[in-house]
Amino acid sequence: MAMCQGSLFFLFIFIGFLSTTSEAALKKYQFDIQVKNVSRLCHSKPIVTVNGMFPGPTIYVREGDRVLINVTNYAPYNMSIHWHGLKQFRNGWADGPAYITQCPIKTGNSYTYDFNVTDQRGTLWWHAHILWLRATVYGAIVIMPKEGASFPFPQPYQEANLILGEWWNSDVEKLVKQANKLGLPPPPSDAHTINGKPGPLFPCSEKHTFAMEVERGKTYLLRIINAALNDELFFAIAGHNMTVVEIDAVYTKPFTTRSILIAPGQTTSVLVKADQAPNRYFMAARPFMDAPIPVDNKTVTAILQYKGVPNRVLPILPQLPAPNDTDFASNYNSQLKSLNTPQFPAKVPIKVDRHLFYTIGLGQNPCPTCQNGTQLTASLNNITFVMPQIGLLEAHYFNISGVFRQDFPDRPSVPFNYTGAPLTANLGTSLGTRLSKVAYNSTIELVLQDTNLLTVESHPFHLHGYNFFVVGSGVGNFDPAKDPAKFNLVDPPERNTVGVPTGGWTAIRFRADNPGVWFMHCHLELHTMWGLKMAFVVENGKSPSESVMPPPKDLPPC
Repeated sequence: MAMCQGSLFFLFIFIGFLSTTSEAALKKYQFDIQVKNVSRLCHSKPIVTVNGMFPGPTIYVREGDRVLINVTNYAPYNMSIHWHGLKQFRNGWADGPAYITQCPIKTGNSYTYDFNVTDQRGTLWWHAHILWLRATVYGAIVIMPKEGASFPFPQPYQEANLILGEWWNSDVEKLVKQANKLGLPPPPSDAHTINGKPGPLFPCSEKHTFAMEVERGKTYLLRIINAALNDELFFAIAGHNMTVVEIDAVYTKPFTTRSILIAPGQTTSVLVKADQAPNRYFMAARPFMDAPIPVDNKTVTAILQYKGVPNRVLPILPQLPAPNDTDFASNYNSQLKSLNTPQFPAKVPIKVDRHLFYTIGLGQNPCPTCQNGTQLTASLNNITFVMPQIGLLEAHYFNISGVFRQDFPDRPSVPFNYTGAPLTANLGTSLGTRLSKVAYNSTIELVLQDTNLLTVESHPFHLHGYNFFVVGSGVGNFDPAKDPAKFNLVDPPERNTVGVPTGGWTAIRFRADNPGVWFMHCHLELHTMWGLKMAFVVENGKSPSESVMPPPKDLPPC
């Protein structure tokens, strides 16, 4: 719950903010990390929550606000929270990934995340960024436009947040520990959830169903967030079209679709007009997986209920794309484009200072104590990232040697046929805490290339501290001679998390104008755990206003 009862001074600032557009507000939240017993699918278990809520509280702010979120950890786990998609300009100390920009908050301790929301508006989210605790520790961030500014689409009558998640009947951390001992993946989740609820197609779930009431003729804004740990999801509403208007807190050219595809870490805001016969309609989601990988393929549902329709009426199910519908996925993604108007320009870097090419691979390393004598692993350019024992940003800021190397390769040392027949020999990877050093304000093009090491698979990649432009993607091996000619450099989608297609590639561009240490990783928790991650060290510019700010006094110690 927001702490609006602060001192009179803050109250006056807040009142002033409401009456004038020039004054930014200070928003204060208290997050108590607590263990609470929660029941789903006829199973009860203790889970880690924020303020006893699952999902956690929504953070409501306006563009331009300063936000203070004091996190106090009463749980038996170390904790850190990431404000996913917030750029944290010069302020990596508030970014949140454990051992990258901070050491975690130990049990019984507190840390205040202090940040400004600058030049961003739309839907983002927050989640735990340590172990697999984001299975239950997550919530929405809603950034309203500045006072007096409107949406670049019709004003909705009302809005709702729909957070797509996953539920395990067993203790997730125990499952992960056990799997790591065996060198194998943990079992898939037992259900997907919408706002923490699996919906009536699951046992013991009648009361665990999210429902929203609508009035015929009115238009609603749905802010959809994929907080699932390991699954890209299709989402649809029976009988209703959706108009996509924003992704990852960036406005898009509106387009209408029956279903959306949303990868872990991504957000998508859609307008829905209640223009059908008054009834009860299921909103449903299930995974997209076009590779031979086991997933939790059951369908989660919530209910869109027209006013006046009794609860005994059975809802209608939507037609979702087939779980392996690659064509739908690529067609959908190709429709996503930046608004690119004078008010919301798409500042795509046209000239590129540095070209990076990273291969994404699964692998196997020796593990004498594991079930098969090997453990599954993952890598970028054949490097499996090793987490340090101290925050990388601290090591960078204070020049502490021996914590990381700055020699992450710009391309793989040995080129090969990345997406040819499955490669099952020479699956070992090299281990290291290796970062890529980037000059301040330089422009970067990064091609992420999936490989058929063990198997091809789609990977959603998230870059902390930045938005980037998705200038191109394709199936098969990236061709540096031919593919760049097809790049969209006019209105490509701008986002913070992008799916690399199964057996294909994605090209992104960004300007390195945010100094600090910024994590980049696959947002499938399984692959992140296996080492599919790296970080950029973006150097300071020439002036203090282009340099990393000093750390806060209450930064958690290691």
